[in-house]
Amino acid sequence: MKLQEISKDNIFTVLSRQDRPWHEGYLSMYSSQWQGATTDPELMTIPIDDHLVHRGDGVFDVMRCIHGRIYQMEQHLQRLEHSAEAISLDVPSDYSEVRDIIKQLVLLGGEKDCVIRVVLSRGPGSFGISPQDCPTSQMYINVIRFHDLPNKYYDKGIPLVTSRIPIKKSFFANIKSCDYLPNVLMKMEALKQGCQYSVALDEEGFLAEGSTENIGLVSSDRTLKFPGLERTLSGTTVRRIFQLANVLVEEKTIKEVKFDQISPEDAYAAKEIFLTGTSLNILPVVSYDKRCIGEGVPGPVYSKLSSLLWKDMTENKEFLTPIDWD
Repeated sequence: MKLQEISKDNIFTVLSRQDRPWHEGYLSMYSSQWQGATTDPELMTIPIDDHLVHRGDGVFDVMRCIHGRIYQMEQHLQRLEHSAEAISLDVPSDYSEVRDIIKQLVLLGGEKDCVIRVVLSRGPGSFGISPQDCPTSQMYINVIRFHDLPNKYYDKGIPLVTSRIPIKKSFFANIKSCDYLPNVLMKMEALKQGCQYSVALDEEGFLAEGSTENIGLVSSDRTLKFPGLERTLSGTTVRRIFQLANVLVEEKTIKEVKFDQISPEDAYAAKEIFLTGTSLNILPVVSYDKRCIGEGVPGPVYSKLSSLLWKDMTENKEFLTPIDWD
């Protein structure tokens, strides 16, 4: 084919010919390179020579704005800073204003229920591998319309399968880096098996985490267990659920809650299994590797934890950052 030369005069004409329905959900973006924001999805780009693109050299975190207030913003930013520090990534100068930028960006996007992605990258500067080629780090923030999962996932539960994709080693597992190739392959593997979610095993054969989710279960002796955080990403949602679960201990719905090693056999015999994450809250699992879990329907612990978490997400002022919508 004969290539068309792209110029400043025709680039937007070329782009507009492309059908990009997913752009509907792209509400706003901030780039430290521009020192500004846009609501035009066609302008939500980063340089191709940014280490984020060709080396996966960057970290990110995701938080939710619910009914106009941001849930656990400080916890997400703390994890982002931990990830940046772990890979010796200096934050850009405008990171000092990240809280105000996030609030303004949500207002610019105009929707009170949205997802906020904050990315810190090593920055542009050659296509080499050396960080020294990148003179300054960069920050990119996107606000995206929140799309809830179908109600049937929560009402009837979902199937789960074991992934054969090797998990990241503990050092990398605890960093929310932009290198998500294993996670992508896990999702692909699940889809090929006719379901949406899979869970990986660690080097010793114990349950680790999903492609973007943490996992928990209720054992036959009514103990609520989550895999230890040594080899999994420390999810902000799962840590909060762990704290909220003490209410269920006090009312004797469960005996105790703990982080522990969980084998696939333990999971097969569980009374309940569920996934947790920023975008899905708590999602009940009713079959694992085609084995029925419990009675094959979402259980009472899931139901009570789901209610406790939603109340926390919408009413607990300690964890909600307000935005001035007036």
